[in-house]
Amino acid sequence: MINRRQLWALLALTLMWGVNWPMMKLSLQELTPLYFRASTMLLGALWLFAYVARRGERMWPARAEWATIAWLGLPNVLGWHTLSIFGVKELASGRAAILGFTMPIFTVLIGAAFFGERITPRVRVAVVCAGIAIGLLLWHELQSLSGRPVGIAWMLGAAFCWGLGTLMFRRAHFTLSPMVVTVWMLLLGSGVVWALALALEPLPAPSTFSIPLWISLVYGVFINYGVAQLIWFGMARDLPPATSAMSVMAIPLVGTLSATFIVGEVPHWQDWVAIGFVMMAIASVLLPTRTQRASSGSAAQ
Repeated sequence: MINRRQLWALLALTLMWGVNWPMMKLSLQELTPLYFRASTMLLGALWLFAYVARRGERMWPARAEWATIAWLGLPNVLGWHTLSIFGVKELASGRAAILGFTMPIFTVLIGAAFFGERITPRVRVAVVCAGIAIGLLLWHELQSLSGRPVGIAWMLGAAFCWGLGTLMFRRAHFTLSPMVVTVWMLLLGSGVVWALALALEPLPAPSTFSIPLWISLVYGVFINYGVAQLIWFGMARDLPPATSAMSVMAIPLVGTLSATFIVGEVPHWQDWVAIGFVMMAIASVLLPTRTQRASSGSAAQ
């Protein structure tokens, strides 16, 4: 069981990360993808750095840890954050969120293929459910004259990178806290994204930015990269697996619903059915089995 404070924090986290998807779409109506990601990532990482350092944590990695941080940043930051912003640019934000949160399925599949983890009947169910969801969304994109099936490829690539990065992060060894490692991954990654933006995209003109764009940028810096990250890392050690799973499952739903009010996207029936299948897939791989619940109950006694 979780206490009331954790419950409210979890609800806030789900809303923050769910609403972030249409907020990104709102930003991309005026700002190019790489400049949006580079600016929010850098400012958000600096905000987190100042906050965590003020709490007295050791912030400077050991010499041997720099290479590991950079290596982990490739899938976790450059892979997930860069590919996903191009996915949001091409797709409806709710649809991008649905595809992005196929990550737990990729985590299990990559773990089985490269890390010797066992494929269970639950995993097979998850793969089938995720495949149906992807097929539904791809079918709708191909049916539409303005469809962007390439956006599905961007988002599946991002989910794959996130899953791979999660497995790599679990197996890494640091003397720093996970929060500090994440801050450094974001700082290093933002430098690379800034270089790509300067090389590939035209310089933005901040004087022409609308008020909604400024609001979405502030949201990205202080909420997505700031408050939400602090809530997540603050709860990660004590959060029951079933509860974190339910939170992950709710984020695409929040993203799809909030997109209607923020950017005027109207979900199609394929989106709702795909959400259902993705939620079933995530539940299959993340919710504890009866045996696990029984063991945790016995340990608690």
